[in-house]
Amino acid sequence: MANKFELYINTPDRVFYQGEVNMVELATTEGEIGIYADHIPLTAVLMPCTLEIHEDGENKKAAVHGGIVEVLPDKVVVLAEIAEWPDEIDVNRANEARIRAERRIASHEDGINMMRAELALKRSLARLGAVD
Repeated sequence: MANKFELYINTPDRVFYQGEVNMVELATTEGEIGIYADHIPLTAVLMPCTLEIHEDGENKKAAVHGGIVEVLPDKVVVLAEIAEWPDEIDVNRANEARIRAERRIASHEDGINMMRAELALKRSLARLGAVD
């Protein structure tokens, strides 16, 4: 069995997750990473993504909408703006948000804030990734 470490995922309004895990996968501004116990220390900006928790052969997915991740050899702390379990996600609403964001990006209109549209797309894809 692989070494374990403590994972803490907190949002401004709740402790989202706390427990011993084998691995966690998430996306930072530098790219996607997988974290095991005894990882080198790291602090990174978390991107909207589907976070995957590996815990004794069981995988749990959650949508996170950005924040900060701090990696220490014996624990990982995720401070997320928003974190949602699959049963908390409205799939129809997430699909509609994805379609709206894709249309905005494809339109190339002058008044469109592309960064905002791209973040909306990433948030919707994180939600949809967590429910499949």
